[in-house]
Amino acid sequence: MNYFAHETAVIDEGSQIGDGTKIWHFSHIMPNCKIGNNCNIGQNVVISPDVILGNRVKVQNNVSIYTGVICEDDVFLGPSMVFTNITNPRSAVIRKDKYETTLVKKGASIGANATIVCGKTIGEYAFIGAGTVITKDVKPFALIIGNPGRQVGWMSEYGHKLIFDEDGFAICSESKEKYQLKNDIVTKIKKE
Repeated sequence: MNYFAHETAVIDEGSQIGDGTKIWHFSHIMPNCKIGNNCNIGQNVVISPDVILGNRVKVQNNVSIYTGVICEDDVFLGPSMVFTNITNPRSAVIRKDKYETTLVKKGASIGANATIVCGKTIGEYAFIGAGTVITKDVKPFALIIGNPGRQVGWMSEYGHKLIFDEDGFAICSESKEKYQLKNDIVTKIKKE
């Protein structure tokens, strides 16, 4: 075992947990999950069967990650945020065969108490503000806030708001990397 699990954590049989991952107090990893290397699973987290987390995913306290969720590498899930997995749940109607897939792409951050309605894709390095409710797909690098979520800007890979000039270019204030906004799509310009 090349990962750490607190003695109060429950890890069901059949889950794969990567090297260097840490699982903290009172968290439950259900069967057949795939958790990558160097992840941090906070206190009181539930990860339902068949969930996939990439490498270096940070899951803060009190997060519920339900079946159908896939998080790519370097995703941040803020405290008490939640995913759903059925569009029309009813207690008396069993719909386990109707779970929808939600994909959180590389480097995206989801703020505290946000809700992600199932069946959506959150683009690379998107930034979902605290308390936001996501009801539709999110573009890469988009900054989304509110209920329902609405786009109010763009964010860099380092998590800084991008201010584009009249030619459609912006520079991250921390990394100094350059971005281009064209046809309502942001791309990072690769260094030569």
